[in-house]
Amino acid sequence: MTPSSAGREVAARLGLEPHPAEGGYFRETYRSVSRFRPGGPFPGERSVGTAIYYLLTADTCSAMHRLPGDEIFHHYLGGPVEMLLLRPDGTSEVVVLSSDLAIGEPQRVVPGGVWQGSRLMAGAEFALLGTTMAPGFEFADYETGTEALIDRYPVREAMIRALLPPGAGRA
Repeated sequence: MTPSSAGREVAARLGLEPHPAEGGYFRETYRSVSRFRPGGPFPGERSVGTAIYYLLTADTCSAMHRLPGDEIFHHYLGGPVEMLLLRPDGTSEVVVLSSDLAIGEPQRVVPGGVWQGSRLMAGAEFALLGTTMAPGFEFADYETGTEALIDRYPVREAMIRALLPPGAGRA
């Protein structure tokens, strides 16, 4: 898939590439050279922190996934983004990320262990976000959502289905 003309310009200027697991477009902008062994849900050594640019377009979404560590989202420019959060205690919420404070907030922390997925709100052409993680992101930590999330969060079925990656079955 290719982003809209405005999305293509942002992707080109920032050197963004298709995200291999999540959808959208990204580029890692920072990875700490300092490393440590954090313990807990993080097997092995980790960078102290990482940061990325992340672009959503009208034909992409951030597919349902979860990570073991906290992820901080920053909304830089473009349209508003609705983010579905599915907590381990069975509660859920949809939040809006936006640089327009009348619509949403420009920053949101997604705690580790929370399922998340996001998409542009209707009428938006693109949104440029950033995420920061400490300990740093590792692809081995990325867990893809499946249809089994619908059993746990049936009130969010429509949005979960919209945010599942293609071919996501039941796990």
